[in-house]
Amino acid sequence: MKLAMDIGLVITSVLMVVLVLLHRGKGGGLSSLFGGGVQSSLSGSSVVERNLDRLTIFVGAIWFVLIIGVELYIKYN
Repeated sequence: MKLAMDIGLVITSVLMVVLVLLHRGKGGGLSSLFGGGVQSSLSGSSVVERNLDRLTIFVGAIWFVLIIGVELYIKYN
């Protein structure tokens, strides 16, 4: 069980780093490198940016649950 949580924690940690780097910052970020720099002038943020936000929040929630799970496993075993 702990091995599965550790592997999940490593995978979600790497995903979090990648997803945060893909977000648009003040300077455009890495998302503009992959075509994220093109956005419509009608909306504040593009669909890609909103989906990237949702995915980052989802992966962050899984990452948080795995951290708590690993800590509880260590504490009670």
